[in-house]
Amino acid sequence: MINIRRLEADLWESADLLRAESKLTSNQYCMPVLGLIFLRYAYSRYKMVEDELMKSRPMRNGRVLPIESTDFREKSALFLPEQARYSYLVNLPDDVKAAGLKNIDGQPMNSLGEVVNNAMLLIEKETETLKGVLPKNYTIFSDSLLQSLIRIFNRSEIDEIGGDIIGRIYEYFLNKFAKNVAQDDGVFFTPKSLVKMIVNVLEPKSGVLLDPACGSGGMFVQTGDFVNASGMAANKAMTFYGQEKVEYNAQLCLMNIAVHGLSGNIKSGDEANSFYHDAHNLNGRCDYVMANPPFNVDKVNAEKASSAGRIPFGLPGVNKKTGEIGNGNYLWISYFYSYLNERGRAGFVMASSATDSQNRDKAIREDLVKTGDVDVMVSVGNNFFYTKSLPCSLWFFDRAKKAQLKDRILFIDAKNYYTVVDRTLNEWSEWQLKNLNAIVWLYRGEIERYKALVSEYYVEAMTWFGKLDMDIRLDNDEQSFQNYLKAVETVIGNYEADIKDLQSKVKAIKGRDEKNKCKTQLAQLEEALESALDMRTTILEAIWLTDKFGEGEYHDISGLCKIATIADVKEKGWSLTPGAYVGVADTGDDGVDFHQRMKEIHSELTSLQAESNRLMEVISKNMEEMGL
Repeated sequence: MINIRRLEADLWESADLLRAESKLTSNQYCMPVLGLIFLRYAYSRYKMVEDELMKSRPMRNGRVLPIESTDFREKSALFLPEQARYSYLVNLPDDVKAAGLKNIDGQPMNSLGEVVNNAMLLIEKETETLKGVLPKNYTIFSDSLLQSLIRIFNRSEIDEIGGDIIGRIYEYFLNKFAKNVAQDDGVFFTPKSLVKMIVNVLEPKSGVLLDPACGSGGMFVQTGDFVNASGMAANKAMTFYGQEKVEYNAQLCLMNIAVHGLSGNIKSGDEANSFYHDAHNLNGRCDYVMANPPFNVDKVNAEKASSAGRIPFGLPGVNKKTGEIGNGNYLWISYFYSYLNERGRAGFVMASSATDSQNRDKAIREDLVKTGDVDVMVSVGNNFFYTKSLPCSLWFFDRAKKAQLKDRILFIDAKNYYTVVDRTLNEWSEWQLKNLNAIVWLYRGEIERYKALVSEYYVEAMTWFGKLDMDIRLDNDEQSFQNYLKAVETVIGNYEADIKDLQSKVKAIKGRDEKNKCKTQLAQLEEALESALDMRTTILEAIWLTDKFGEGEYHDISGLCKIATIADVKEKGWSLTPGAYVGVADTGDDGVDFHQRMKEIHSELTSLQAESNRLMEVISKNMEEMGL
């Protein structure tokens, strides 16, 4: 069984090692490497679609009709001329100059970099939306370095897992580059868990989607996945529009959506500055608006912003001396509302300070709340961004709220609900995203969807234990997940004991064959332990949800969620800060000495962290010894 997480990490490590050897910066290296992954993914989709088309290809005069580029467009895949296919690049001779190859203009190609540049030009010729977008600076690499990079992304494991996994590898690299490049003009990659939360709450089905600060296109990609998962074709159901002032980021966006089989109308440069331009003329016409705009932008020209419109609640505060808006947050908030049609929904990331800012911001917020279209507000904790550590908020508008919810707003404080990725980065896991979404379902009265999620947890656990041939008896009540938790703790303990025993045996064995056999068994046990740890996390998330909402009845939960009325918001001075409504979690008095218990918890935590670090070091060492 191939571990996709390990494969992603191995690919990154290999490519980054080559970057270091080349003395190129991450900024120089980012686009060409993403371009190679783009080529690999495009080829995987090409082969998959080609095989599908050939199964039902008509014949004429005893010959199968050739496949054309239009056949691929209908399947949301790029048609690749032969010289743009990854297999062609992989199998080129070492001496490219001696091969006598000609480029798209009939000129000789003397290096591998020129051949890859030519592949990009051939794809741009076939795909109008990519014209002038793909990287064509591969001559910055030596032939030997570029050949190594091409081979890195041609590993057999990728084909064994399946072509679509390249899309995930692409996202992984985009994520890593976002963290490394840390551009001065803002984050160009919105963390996937925040994007997923926005898409999950808005639930796009069909229509026009605008992201007026689209960065690398994450909103489009996740929307495409959501729509495709519902059984519809995203390219047919949705029309994607984007604006992105920074042209480099717009290039990433076009590549990103193309590599995921999507197409969109993306505008960049000065005409795409959303403060001064509605580049697609979409005011009042959007079914969905999603965005992660730059926070707290100052020195916005008030006169130009006013002339550009889309400010139904008026301008934010203007400095009369300079004629500038000192903070652009409420311009963005106004735009997102103004772009919506009468049934539109918006979801966006915003600086936490905007939920409670004063003066003109407060007046705009009051008018906004009075529309009844503010739907959900979510507080997000620190370290969700790769280049920012500050908390943020997610805002949701719904211009077609149910009548019984028109006077209601759901507040969720999720600042203390997250998964730690590393010392500087947090995220919401897939199950945590589902749990947060379940709160929204219950607020909307969609109890059956909550029950379906609880059933999904049961199925996940039963399936996992079923593979172990373990018979876990469960009562049909809220304690069932507690039984699963006890069982998985037992499994984890058994795996850890077996790993410890086997590690001792490996050290004592002299014969190479027997030693390698034990090392293989050890790797399998360590992978099984990792799976058991994941299952424990899943069960804990099931307990987190069902302990709060039982069979599916919404409750205000102190410190987590509350449904407030517009009157409640008025009483709070028109604040939209979730913490002002949900309060602090009720811990109660359990009769335990607080300071003594904190010492015990600290001691336990220190011990667990030390044990965890020890296990990870042992696992890493074993993997290195086995060459994995």
